[in-house]
Amino acid sequence: MSTNVLKTLIGAAAATAATGIATLVMASREIRQFELKQVTAPVLDLGTFADPQDSFHILHVSDLHMLDSQKLKQKWVAALNNLDFDLVINTGDNLGEARGVPGVLQALDPLLNHPGVFVFGSNDYFGPKPVNPLIYLQGKKRKPSGEKLPWEGMRAAFIEHGWNDATHQHVEFSIPPRPDGMWERSEKFNVSIAGVDDPHHDLDDFNAIAGGPHPDADLAIGLTHSPEPYILDKFAAEGYQLVLAGHTHGGQLCLPGSRTIVTNCGIDRARAKGLSRWTERMWLHVSNGLGNSKFVPFRTFCRPSATLIHVVERGNTEDYHQF
Repeated sequence: MSTNVLKTLIGAAAATAATGIATLVMASREIRQFELKQVTAPVLDLGTFADPQDSFHILHVSDLHMLDSQKLKQKWVAALNNLDFDLVINTGDNLGEARGVPGVLQALDPLLNHPGVFVFGSNDYFGPKPVNPLIYLQGKKRKPSGEKLPWEGMRAAFIEHGWNDATHQHVEFSIPPRPDGMWERSEKFNVSIAGVDDPHHDLDDFNAIAGGPHPDADLAIGLTHSPEPYILDKFAAEGYQLVLAGHTHGGQLCLPGSRTIVTNCGIDRARAKGLSRWTERMWLHVSNGLGNSKFVPFRTFCRPSATLIHVVERGNTEDYHQF
């Protein structure tokens, strides 16, 4: 082999290695580049508000996968309290390790002072385990680990502060009109919510919430950690207007343009993140999530995020907006 050819091969190998290292550095940094996303969901009946341009605001958080050491994430999530919203919804996978509960409560503490509803995911119950990236990218379903996490105390703290557990039960409450004029209404805003346990690991029991939302609800919401299509179809058939989910991490390891490679569940890639229409009457919002497994500390073209959902009347916008 000539000297020139050898130099060329060595140079190419060095360039490839440098590119790989740069990609890993970028992907590692991205897990700490938190974003607030906002979407507008036209799901309410006409006449819900005195002013059809008004909206009901939901803060959707999911997939914290909290580690005790993640102080930056805890501060960023706590600062979401500075936003203007009427309801907090948490769709699970709060824990990233057994020591993560104090970090979760530190992050969510200000948000617990607002009306809130939650369901859990499998990573609230069981700790993460190392995963072969090739298996992940093939989208193969993995069994949970045998490490049990202290979710009971976290759940008790949520409930003690006033949040409602919607797992296999209906949650119905009314929110009075905002004194600052966020939305105008002579009566309270009635919300009907029902949720299931994580269907990705067959923990769901939809029969427990069969029967549909309360008929007087202004807004009917379904909750599931994993957006499995058969669960979404059931919520749609029961008359829910909006379903919120997490689990996918938006794809986590995406191509440029935030193009999802795998969803890690039955949902199609186009719906792995953000707002989409599931049926003519029901919309779906899937959170990018705010964390990742400690064994896969990378994100590419898919920054961690929370979402502020502006729920508005149908017809006051030609289409939904994501920004």
